[in-house]
Amino acid sequence: MVAVDAFTDYYEPQLKEANAAAAGLDVLRVDLVDEPLDELFAGADGVFHLAGQPGVRSSWGAAFDLYVRRNVLATQRVLEAAAGAGARVVLASSSSIYGDAETYPTPEDAHPLPISPYGITKLASEHLARAYAKRSALEVVTLRYFTVYGPRQRPDMAFARMLEALAHDEPFEIFGDGRQSRGFTFVADAVEAAVRAMGAAPPGAVYNVGGGGEATMLEAIEVAEAVSGRRLDVRYGPAAAGDVRRTAPDASRIRGDLGWSPQVALADGLAAQWEWAWARVGAG
Repeated sequence: MVAVDAFTDYYEPQLKEANAAAAGLDVLRVDLVDEPLDELFAGADGVFHLAGQPGVRSSWGAAFDLYVRRNVLATQRVLEAAAGAGARVVLASSSSIYGDAETYPTPEDAHPLPISPYGITKLASEHLARAYAKRSALEVVTLRYFTVYGPRQRPDMAFARMLEALAHDEPFEIFGDGRQSRGFTFVADAVEAAVRAMGAAPPGAVYNVGGGGEATMLEAIEVAEAVSGRRLDVRYGPAAAGDVRRTAPDASRIRGDLGWSPQVALADGLAAQWEWAWARVGAG
């Protein structure tokens, strides 16, 4: 297996390097937009395309060009190189493509109406994948992830900030009233879905990957307090532009096709992430 990352400055590259080292990964530094990919992809049987510029709140305004570059242009170049190499692609998309979904739980055939620039770039990547599949007979499987969390989660995510605040006895700011809910998905379940998709999903399939527990932020805080044995000082800020009120996946398609279902409940997943966060405090 070959791992590739540009180590962008969206958050501290040193943290990314430490995460890669902890996972035992030797990562090649490659910018998917600027650097040649044909030789890198030569001989590859499959490509897990997880690279991209994350974050709904930061995708507005002048930063949008980074989202176009790192989500749309990077995906186009990955698909081009994969088609040339005859490699199968598992494409990481997002529940953000649904926006404020028309139904809950949300099935894959719901009409996509993203309400953030980030969501728009992820939907554009899906359209690119379909175009390349039609033109080049490229095998692509698309996974729409729903709020993945767990140890080594990126630091701007709500759970990472929440547990960091608990560990350091610091205030935690919620964007909005805390009653927005998410279908949270533990990272090990997300990985298992990707592995199954690479090995067994029919070409062109699109799957929601989510579950293990839907909760509001206020409910998630209660769980975090219970697993940590601490109390969180919650502060409230304005709602963030582009954040949807609810996400809830209908995962019946991937369950039926691949036998995948989430195995880790929210309380267990948050306990695992808390243990990791607390160990970092001790190590520091």
